[in-house]
Amino acid sequence: MLDRLAEVGVRTGLNVAPGQQVILTAPLDAVPLVRKITQHAYRAGASLVTTFYADDETTLARYQYGHENTFDTAAGWLAKGMAEGFRSGAARMAITGGNPTLLAGQNPDHVSRASRAASAVNRPAMEIITNFDVNWCIVAAATPAWAAQVFPDLPRDEAVEKLWQAIFSVSRLTGADPVADWAAHNAVLHRRAAFLNTARYAALHFSGPGTDMTVGLADGHEWAGGAEQAGNGVLCNPNMPTEEVFTTPHRLKVEGVVASTKPLSYQGTLIDGIRVRFEAGRIVDVHADRGQDVLARVLDTDEGARRLGEVALVPHSSPISRSGILFQNTLFDENAASHIALGQAYTKCMRDTQGQDEAALAARGANSSMIHIDWMIGSGAVDVDAIDAAGTRTPLMRQGEWANDV
Repeated sequence: MLDRLAEVGVRTGLNVAPGQQVILTAPLDAVPLVRKITQHAYRAGASLVTTFYADDETTLARYQYGHENTFDTAAGWLAKGMAEGFRSGAARMAITGGNPTLLAGQNPDHVSRASRAASAVNRPAMEIITNFDVNWCIVAAATPAWAAQVFPDLPRDEAVEKLWQAIFSVSRLTGADPVADWAAHNAVLHRRAAFLNTARYAALHFSGPGTDMTVGLADGHEWAGGAEQAGNGVLCNPNMPTEEVFTTPHRLKVEGVVASTKPLSYQGTLIDGIRVRFEAGRIVDVHADRGQDVLARVLDTDEGARRLGEVALVPHSSPISRSGILFQNTLFDENAASHIALGQAYTKCMRDTQGQDEAALAARGANSSMIHIDWMIGSGAVDVDAIDAAGTRTPLMRQGEWANDV
């Protein structure tokens, strides 16, 4: 199954082009999957695979022993190298799987400062990814620290095994032909996105417990989902798994209140019970039952951090939701529920952007920020109505499920 995950990740997810370099990032505990992915990348024709590892213990050491005046430092030289690699045509492959609560007990000011510094230096590389200029893909590896958070009552080995099986299942790898299964799944997502693009709705209204929010959509927005063609011409699935169709909201046209339906794991801190109020597209009131200090500091990253860069629709019956598992990992949990993202917009989800600078895109509603953070607002108790330019409402989702077939 590990080999199957690597092969589908490389060929269906990333779709490495012959002669293309691959930049791979991974937690240290994911070495077995890294090796499998590297093998399949070379078999697919990659010219060079370069891997950068992260280690939870060394990350934690910074916050335990680092001096007070060092947390505004980030590895700008590495960020520049990553951005240059992507500009030169390298594909991005990321393996997620770190401890979701690694930094929960650390000084929130230190966490915030380090995160802000990293976001600033990584912005050029992030813009290449959010603009979808190159093919990229994220998959997951079950690590002991992550498994212990997801299944705290199980012995370590059993928890890791159970997490692996969950990853394989929701990533659509357990059937006789995963490649065909992914092709069929992509076709469903493409039909849903095409329906929304034909309808050209002006806004979405979310209603449910603690939620009464209208999200205006950017001028010339474009819905996307599943496999898409990157700017370099390569067709890839950026997220494996994925269950969403998503687009660009208008940064000035979000109004009302919204409550999270699942915890948000961010930079090693679990943020739960989020409730915010928007006025003219900006968060003006915020509360979290857990992790509020970290969330407040995130929202102060820059002006765009309090505005939306993405809105996504996911049926409550998605495989991840049906699993009943809280993965505490955005790659999975965002595909269990409809969600919004604070920060940077995906300008690939806008039409006719060629030649338009940041100011022109902002005038159409695209948000700009150093961050892009998804958090979940959908559930079996949340309805979504689509609103057209004349103000007419159409049921889009009822009790978390699509209200129409496509």
